[in-house]
Amino acid sequence: MQRLKDKVAIVLGAANRDNMGQAIARRFATEGAHVVVAGRHEAELKRLSDEIGGAFCLCDITSSSDLGQLVDFTRDRFGGLDLAVNSVGWALFKPYLETTSDELQRIIDLQFKGPFQFFQAVLKTMRRGGSAIQIGSISSEFLFPDHAAYMGTKAGMDHVVRSLANDFGSRQIRINTISPGLTETPMTADLNAVPGLVDLFLKCYPLGRHGTTADVAAAAVWLASDECFMTGQTLRVEGGLSLRGHPMPEDLQALLSQ
Repeated sequence: MQRLKDKVAIVLGAANRDNMGQAIARRFATEGAHVVVAGRHEAELKRLSDEIGGAFCLCDITSSSDLGQLVDFTRDRFGGLDLAVNSVGWALFKPYLETTSDELQRIIDLQFKGPFQFFQAVLKTMRRGGSAIQIGSISSEFLFPDHAAYMGTKAGMDHVVRSLANDFGSRQIRINTISPGLTETPMTADLNAVPGLVDLFLKCYPLGRHGTTADVAAAAVWLASDECFMTGQTLRVEGGLSLRGHPMPEDLQALLSQ
C-alpha cells in the first residue's frame, strides 16, 4: 500500500548515513512519494537520492537563502510541495555552567532559529492538505543531565509547532512533532558506546528495547499520510520511556564520568 503516492516531500537533515532523515526518506519513497533529500554533504545526498529514485539539494538550515532555494528546487523539480520533515539536530552534552556563548548560539541556530525558518519557507507554498513534521526529543519533557541547551531549543520548537498547527489549520495543513527517546543514530553513537549506558536505559523501557530510526520513520509515514487526523501534537515514539522517565541522574553521571 503506497500511502504517500505522488506526494512531494522534502526531508532536511538526511546527509549522514543511516540517520533518522535517511530512514524517513527511504520510507517515504517506498510509500510512493517523490522525495528531495537535503543537507550539507553532497556525496552522501547524491548516493541516497540515487538509491531512492529522488533528488537532492544542498542546504544549510541556518541559511534562510538556502532554505528558500530548497523549496524552489523542489517545486521546479516535482511541481509542488506536500510534505516537509526537519530532522536536523546536534546532541550537545555539556554541563550548564560550562556551555559557551558560541555553543549556545550554534545550537540555537541549528535547533530553533533554523527550524523556525525552515517551516516559514515550506509553509509559504505547501499545498492544501499537506503535513509538516519536526523531529524533537523526549528530553524536551523528561530531563536529562548536562543537556540544558539541547532540551531548551527542542522544547521551544515544540511550542512553535503548536502555534503553527493553529495558524495553518485553515489550509488543512497538519503540523506535528515526533519525539523519540534514546535511538540508534550517528548522532547518539558516542553516547550509545558508553559501557553500560544502553543497559541502564533498557530498564526504563516497558517494551524492552530502545528505539530505532525505523520506528521514527514508521511514525513519520502515518503523520504524512491522509489517514492522519492530528495536528499540533507531540507523538512520543519511545517505547514507553515517558511512563518511567530517564535513568536517575546520579546513575547516568557515574557512567558518563568513567
